[in-house]
Amino acid sequence: MVQAVEAYKSVTATEEFRNLEWLRMKTAHDEASAIGNAERRGERRGEARGEARANKRWQAEVERLRQRIAILESGQNS
Repeated sequence: MVQAVEAYKSVTATEEFRNLEWLRMKTAHDEASAIGNAERRGERRGEARGEARANKRWQAEVERLRQRIAILESGQNS
């Protein structure tokens, strides 16, 4: 067991191992950042699309109500 621990220490002490470990950690961090950024962009796009749909529905409802008012007013003026 002691030999295994000593072998591990000697491998992890090398500069090549430290560089590879740093590169592995940086790659994982960059990947997580890219995923997070993509999710945030998607949320903003989704919010904008949802807002546009809500505005379109609201405008359609306003137009429908204006038409009803016009019909009612034309009936009162007759």
